[in-house]
Amino acid sequence: MAVAEMQLYAKVSNKHRSRSTSVLLESLLAKGFPAHIAQKALAATGQKTVEDAAKWLHSHCNDPSLDDPIPQEYALYLCPTGCLHNYLLDFWKESKRQCGKNRAHEIFPHITLCDFFTCEDQKVELLYDTLKRVGESFSQRFPPSISLSLHSSTSYLGFFIDDRHANILKEFALAFSSEASAVADCHVKPCLKQLHLTLSHKFYPHHQKTLEQLAKCINPGETCQWVAALYSRDMRFVHYQTLKALFQYKPQNIDELMINAGDFIYVDPTQQSDVSEGWVIGISHRTGCRGFLPENYTERANESDTWVKHREYVFVTASRLFTQTENEPNVKTNGEVQSPSMSRSVSKVLSFQNATLRRGVLVMRHGERVDQVFGKSWLQQCLTADGKYYRADLNFPSTLPKRKDSMKHFEYDPPLSCCGIFQSRLIGKLDNILLVKKITINVSYVNETEKL
Repeated sequence: MAVAEMQLYAKVSNKHRSRSTSVLLESLLAKGFPAHIAQKALAATGQKTVEDAAKWLHSHCNDPSLDDPIPQEYALYLCPTGCLHNYLLDFWKESKRQCGKNRAHEIFPHITLCDFFTCEDQKVELLYDTLKRVGESFSQRFPPSISLSLHSSTSYLGFFIDDRHANILKEFALAFSSEASAVADCHVKPCLKQLHLTLSHKFYPHHQKTLEQLAKCINPGETCQWVAALYSRDMRFVHYQTLKALFQYKPQNIDELMINAGDFIYVDPTQQSDVSEGWVIGISHRTGCRGFLPENYTERANESDTWVKHREYVFVTASRLFTQTENEPNVKTNGEVQSPSMSRSVSKVLSFQNATLRRGVLVMRHGERVDQVFGKSWLQQCLTADGKYYRADLNFPSTLPKRKDSMKHFEYDPPLSCCGIFQSRLIGKLDNILLVKKITINVSYVNETEKL
């Protein structure tokens, strides 16, 4: 065992491990998985679904480190979304094309709020609760927009956060770190230095002017909604290189690694000196297994490609219905109005409301499909010898639309079952009810405004 790995084991071997009572954990325990391994799988997959954790466990059934008590490392980032995020991704792409890859390309656009820290697997949910509580307490204080100013040097290019806004972000990071350290028994270090959003880092000096010109195309005042997100990574491979498999490789010898296209491989540069030319020795992110693999089957990946996103808190800044200007009167808390100019028509208020409120898209999943009930061979169950459809079960649809080519195409495009059609109709009715309620609330608000 390497010295660095022994130090990691020493840090966690004496920690007290308590039981978690989460629903996800109980489901895994019911499947027969040991508690400490189930907790490890949940932490490694972001504690999203039982299916993700079970899949991770089955993939890591031959992982020699499965029983190791080494936890994940976590960090809290403030990430931009919306138009600003799109501009930043365009800069990422173009700067990489013109100047090559630099250190900033390893990670997505973000502002670091708390540096990486360790947290025991069974206490990760306490971090989620902390993020939610602290986020809610700062939601009213969070600035509507964060002021960003471009800063450039021979090895760094990025946006610095205005002190006024940075102080609020630092208070948020400090509040999260204090509460997380207390409830989850971990040492969380907030970032209290100059807050920044890195664009390029550790690039060649002769690329500075080109990168500056590309950065000036970014409008820092673009529409943006900020999200505080909790990410984790495997602390054992912090200083490893990350490769991505381009092709599948089936081992020819017992010491070789099985890889599928899209797999991520951790490679320690210090352990490649004795490896044959054209080969590398690495550890699979998907299975945890170690072995040799052909180097030309892989390409360099980004450091953050193997990170896991756990929970996030979205700061909603457009919370008011009306935006006040210098020429508009203020509305008192008791409902009194200083001027009758607040009276508006229904159409004007509704149009103004739609313009000021943040728009969102509500996505609802379709109803039950026949293949979910009768399996992948559902089509064979309801076709006659001459290829005609018949209703083999009452949950099958009464008819299937005729297809130009063949009924076989339904195998890759299964229809809804009768129960699924019923579910879809209920969802449609629910949409109508919600729409009517929304219109009624809007019109009621307008009527009350006109009375004033």
